[in-house]
Amino acid sequence: MLGAIYATLAALTFAMNNAAMRRGVLTGTAGQAIALTVPLGGLCFLAMAIVTGQISEMRSFPLAAASWLGAQGVLQFLIGRYFNYEANRLVGVNISAPIIQLQVVVTMLLAVVLLREEFTVLQAFGTVLMLGGSFGTQLHKPPKPKADRQVEPATSEPNAKLQFRPRYLPGVLCGLGAAAAYGVAPLLVRAAFESTPVKNVIAGGVIAYAAATAALLVLVCLLPQFRQSIRAVNRNSATWYAVAAALVAASHGFVYAALAVAPLMVVVPILQLSLIFRIILSQLLNRDYEVMNAAVIIGSIVAVIGSIGVSMNTDYLLDTLKISPSVADALRIRLDTGN
Repeated sequence: MLGAIYATLAALTFAMNNAAMRRGVLTGTAGQAIALTVPLGGLCFLAMAIVTGQISEMRSFPLAAASWLGAQGVLQFLIGRYFNYEANRLVGVNISAPIIQLQVVVTMLLAVVLLREEFTVLQAFGTVLMLGGSFGTQLHKPPKPKADRQVEPATSEPNAKLQFRPRYLPGVLCGLGAAAAYGVAPLLVRAAFESTPVKNVIAGGVIAYAAATAALLVLVCLLPQFRQSIRAVNRNSATWYAVAAALVAASHGFVYAALAVAPLMVVVPILQLSLIFRIILSQLLNRDYEVMNAAVIIGSIVAVIGSIGVSMNTDYLLDTLKISPSVADALRIRLDTGN
């Protein structure tokens, strides 16, 4: 029960992070967002490591493990997060979130190809549902501009106003970029912890954030335009970015707490609820800045169902649902090389 509560809180705080970030990029840029959220997230993780006593465990990581974690930090917290925020800015959370959720499919397929993990008929069916639901959110006519559908553009002038017109093609491409980066990142974490005697996840998070922050500093030093953009961030965006950084760090903390007391097969499906929470929060906080219609709602629900089918253990899910033996046997058939 406690693990389910932690997982639900993780899904909720992650959805809140996306809603806060959406407000930030209305008056800012994705580059400004990562420039503030990456170091702030690192400080939050450092604080958690100190409170939990794991800060001293950073020395227990072999060089190879620390390198894998560093690569994961750069890929997930810098590259993936940039694409995520840019997709958020271009098309809004309701459109980009189901596309980014395809990270589950990326992770699963890479695990099958590289790690020889099993892939069943049920997981293949879940993959189809995820793909259909994610791209089904795009099956509607673009909303006609309305006088009351105005948002603040990505500029340092917070009083400037422009109508929100989703840019679907670049938004979807950025969402796919985020899904790819987020999908590869778990395999790097797994590679890191396979060579680590004790799984100190929070200490590992500090290493990952430290690497992402270091890479960010290199970009700041090498790119004058990036420095100018950071200096031009307005107070409204900076406030929302800070809130988003705290929320995403809290979400990671809840995920770790959930995994500490509950099995993965319970935690992972509950985490998929973040997609539903995002839609609810979008209506509460960002109604004028999002695309909301039947295609978005139905596509998101189908994507959630598909992600549960992909991420959960097939035997556990079929036993829980009490599927008839003949259907269950068909869904258990392995499609990977292991047969």
